[in-house]
Amino acid sequence: MLQDFNKNGFCVIPNVYDVENQIDPILKDIQRIIQIVAEEHDVDAPCETPDEAMTKGIMAIAEANRSFAAEIYDAVKQIPSFMQLMCHATNSEIFEKIRTNSTPGLGEGGYGIRIDVPSDRKFRTFWHQDFPAQLRSLDGLGFWSPLLTVNTEMGPVEICVESHIDGYVPVIEDDGGAGKSGAYALRFHDEKSRVLNYNQVAPLTKPGDLLVMDYLTLHQSGINLSNHPRWSMQSRWFNYEDPTGRKIAWKGSFAAGVNFTEVLKELVDES
Repeated sequence: MLQDFNKNGFCVIPNVYDVENQIDPILKDIQRIIQIVAEEHDVDAPCETPDEAMTKGIMAIAEANRSFAAEIYDAVKQIPSFMQLMCHATNSEIFEKIRTNSTPGLGEGGYGIRIDVPSDRKFRTFWHQDFPAQLRSLDGLGFWSPLLTVNTEMGPVEICVESHIDGYVPVIEDDGGAGKSGAYALRFHDEKSRVLNYNQVAPLTKPGDLLVMDYLTLHQSGINLSNHPRWSMQSRWFNYEDPTGRKIAWKGSFAAGVNFTEVLKELVDES
């Protein structure tokens, strides 16, 4: 694992989380939240099982009113079973195995549950590195784990292999014509040419698996071409020992309500 990660800038670790004891409680809590939102807004949404609620149920709610689905998006981030998993010792142990002699921190505002609906453009993340949007430390890791099995049609995370070796890339603000703002609007100058320099992969994962990426690995959300959302958990981990992190006192970026240009101006592409 460690050798692959250091070379490629990412790795997939299978069966990290216990599906029955750690993932299923999250799914059941999500199911109940979807049921509550459907009841509150009087939407006929099928929710007999967690899988049905997270696919057909939420789509019925979104079709009735997209803002109702947004309520679910905000609510599920606060599920205790999810928070417990984010803070589980397994995560910090993985960080310490990949980053030896580190002191790991879990970035405030850098964890959550994503719901990527089919064919969405506004909230799809284009090619980016986690560092400008998260900060905390230059030495960091992004953890990504699915709540539903991800197949090719659902748009798995797309990764530029070995891109972390080239360091951080200054960014420009460009909403791509989709009304994006904040971290969603950060783009690389000459993005298309840049990503062609690397081999690209899109690992398929199942609940319990963990995709780990270096903070400087270029990646983007795949396009969801299925008929239901792609559900996933993310958390961002940083290293208190990192010199850049110590220099900026481990300040956060957009995820913490701060524009990164106020902390590290050198990350802005002024060309």
